[in-house]
Amino acid sequence: MPTVEHVEKKIAKIEGFKVRFVRPADSSRRKDVRGDKRDMPQYAEYVKAAFDKWTVATWIAKRFRPTYPGYDVEVLDASDQPVPGNTRLATVRDSYKT
Repeated sequence: MPTVEHVEKKIAKIEGFKVRFVRPADSSRRKDVRGDKRDMPQYAEYVKAAFDKWTVATWIAKRFRPTYPGYDVEVLDASDQPVPGNTRLATVRDSYKT
């Protein structure tokens, strides 16, 4: 099974934006999950990017959470800054084009 780093790169390749795995908000500390953590499920179910009209929150609910229960994720813009959940995926992807 792949590492967190591998999964983050695979998501970026398919979805067109970077992500960062983080510990859940209800955890004692919210921090990045180490990239070398192993035994993560593949992001293999998806071969096409999610719809541009989806929000970040929708992508997390429909694609991330079902595959990676027990983890939270931050969707990052081109400046590696987390974007709010109400941001459309098209907006996030467009940030990488400038």
